This record gives sequence, structure tokens and C-alpha cells, in this order.
Amino acid sequence: MQDTAYKTDVEAVDGLAKSYRDLSQEIGKVIVGQEEVVKAVIISMFSKGHSLLVGVPGLAKTLLVSTIAEVLDLEFKRIQFTPDLMPSDITGSEILGENRQFKFNKGPIFSNIVLADEINRTPPKTQAALLEAMQERSVTVNGERHILPAPFFVLATQNPIEQEGTYPLPEAQLDRFMFNISLDYPSYEEEIAVVKATTKNTKYDLKHIVTGQQILYFQELIRKIPIADNVLEYAVSLTTKTRPNTPRATSEVNNYISWGAGPRASQYLVLGAKCHAAINGKYSPDIEDVQAIAKLVLRHRIVRNYKAEAEGITEENIIEGLF
Repeated sequence: MQDTAYKTDVEAVDGLAKSYRDLSQEIGKVIVGQEEVVKAVIISMFSKGHSLLVGVPGLAKTLLVSTIAEVLDLEFKRIQFTPDLMPSDITGSEILGENRQFKFNKGPIFSNIVLADEINRTPPKTQAALLEAMQERSVTVNGERHILPAPFFVLATQNPIEQEGTYPLPEAQLDRFMFNISLDYPSYEEEIAVVKATTKNTKYDLKHIVTGQQILYFQELIRKIPIADNVLEYAVSLTTKTRPNTPRATSEVNNYISWGAGPRASQYLVLGAKCHAAINGKYSPDIEDVQAIAKLVLRHRIVRNYKAEAEGITEENIIEGLF
């Protein structure tokens, strides 16, 4: 796919960096603070990955995703996950039409950006339907395959507090998400700005910054960005260090981790580093770019043991020890 607006790949990378700055500025009209969260979501989208947003209720996760969808000029649908949600409620089902013929009625998964709200509130069978669509970018109903629109992103949210009556995602399914993005409370100053903005009659006229076609073009561009062997080897070594009782594992990993990250983590570290470099105007990633996105990629792919939990050692502590 070639975009005639750019004569060379270098020009295209410059265009990607400008698009990112424009996107951040436009999203900032509605979303106060959360710059790192916005950056992480955009990087995952340009890298053709899905993200898991973890944060307590009321941190504007839905507003953030709908705002991003609007400035990206993409179709957006929200699915509220509940214990009685069925797989067909997500993928769609066949219904009997007026002419006595079955026709496929598309579910909400047929959208460019899907917000899967509180994914841990629904049983594994329904979670699996969403995760299969994420992986295959298609759904199969009654033996017939239906392709999802492109570009296609899933942003799933999880509430870390209420664990009663929830179905936590298994590690193999968490691995489908490129990033695990942690949302924190706003600072005092940010909260004042949020309350000011949301308690008066303010209307935001958001501009469409990037089209679906441009996103598909940028996704191809990210994969074409060159990476030096030493940077690629650094990314792979970060992943292999997380695996306990293997030659590269650190003593901290052997002490506190029961399961490490798989090869998909290495792939996402490289893709994420390429995109992080590009949005910062660099034409090739360095080790700092890998480190900048390492926590986002690794924190949901390593499993702490009881000793780590007892001693208050977090996934972030362990990942920082690998640099």
C-alpha cells in the first residue's frame, strides 16, 4: 500500500511523527493529563496491536477511547461485558429473513475500534469469542468466515479492585494484548482542570486527524523501519531474562517469578520500539526506545510467585531490574 502524499519512507516517518503530535494535541482538548496513556494507545494502534487498560472506575477510559476514535475518523463501538453476555452478542448471529433465508446479523465486534468494557466480568467462553476475533481479525459463524473491518483494534478495560464475581483472563489470553496500560488517578491540578471542564456547558469540535487508510499505511511503514542488530538482540534478551531457571534469568527473576514472557513479547518490544522511535522523529529505534515501552509489553506477561507478593515486589520492580 502506498500513500502518494509521501515520496520516500523518510518523509513518511516525518508524516507519522507529525500525525502523532496533531493527534495528541486534538485529544488533549478533551482528555486532561494522561499523556503517557494516550501515547501508549496510539503506539499500539500504529503497531497493529490491541491494548488492555487497567484502572479504577471513573478515570475516563470510555471517554478516552471514544475521543481517540473520533480524531482517528474511525467507527467506534462499546461492549459492556456482563456475566450473562453470550459469544453471539459480540460476534453476531444468523437470523431468519423475510424471504425465509438465513442472513448474518453483524455484532458490535464489526467496528474499527471496539471498547470491551470490564472484560473480566464475562465468562471464559465469551472472552474467548472476543480474543479469537482479535487474533484472526475475523469471526466464524455456522462455518462461515466473516472478515472484520480494517483497521481493527480492541481496547479492553479491567477494574483491578472488584475481583468478586469476575473471571480473570488466563495468561495465554493476556498474551494477545500488545500493551497493558495502567491508568492512575489524576494529579490535584489535573483533577481541578477536569472538574472545571466537565461541570460547565463546553462543546468540543474535534477535527479528524488521521483516516483509516492512513493508519493502514502507517502500520506497514512501522514494519519497514530498520532496526540495528544490537537493539533487536537487546529486546530479545529482555524477554529471555524474564524466564526463571534459564541461562539468562537474573537472580531476582529466579526468586520472584514463576512464569516468564514468551516470544510474542520480543516481537512487540521490537514493533513498539520502532513506533516509539518514529513518533519521536527518529528513523531507527535505539535501546532507550525498547526500555520506554518495556513495562507496557512485559507487565502482563510475567507471573509473580507468592514470595514476590508477600514482599511487595511488583512486576515493574522486576522489569526495571532487567535494564
